[in-house]
Amino acid sequence: MKTVKISALVIAMAGSFASGANAQSAKVNPWEGAYGQVEVGYATVTPTINSGTAKVPGLPVTANTTASNVNNLNTGVAVLALGYNFAVDKSWLVGLGASYAPGASSSATGQLNVNAPVNPALGPLSGRTLSSTVASYQMKNSYSITINPGYAIDKDKMAYMMLGYAGTTVGLSSPVIAYNTVNLTGYTVGLGYKQMVTNSLYMLGEVKYASFGQATASTT
Repeated sequence: MKTVKISALVIAMAGSFASGANAQSAKVNPWEGAYGQVEVGYATVTPTINSGTAKVPGLPVTANTTASNVNNLNTGVAVLALGYNFAVDKSWLVGLGASYAPGASSSATGQLNVNAPVNPALGPLSGRTLSSTVASYQMKNSYSITINPGYAIDKDKMAYMMLGYAGTTVGLSSPVIAYNTVNLTGYTVGLGYKQMVTNSLYMLGEVKYASFGQATASTT
């Protein structure tokens, strides 16, 4: 069994645009109330893959696994989101939102190496690379729950921040490794702007950043 520790996965999503429903009425703050939106955009994922371990048949000690030449993942995204904005006064709001990106992203690749440890008892195998294979990874079913402080510039414009909890699933596979997944969680922050185009529809643009913690993937 091989294990690979995956950590500090980062998503930067820029320039997502959406149409949403948020019927305005005679409220103290016109952006108060429930909303739903569909977003499309672009994401870049920068992974950090740490060393792991492997049990190699015929090797009397545990081998080490390392990753090299790991490429960033660049992919389009589609996101479903909903939430509610609570009015503080005529200008300020505090929103609670949830988002979900269904399905899987495109994939990116990296080199997965199995190395014998430096050990004189291994003779010529000491410190050698025992195998090397190209592995691929992808993200899927990403989600977030955020608190969104906002400022109503006027009845048609709102700027806001996002801060909260995020999660995603990472799939890993190669020609000699069966597809398997690990779940990662972390935090997300972002900035956004909404512009009403009719009484009940708006357009938006958002930039988000998410950082995820470490998990261990089994690559049997």
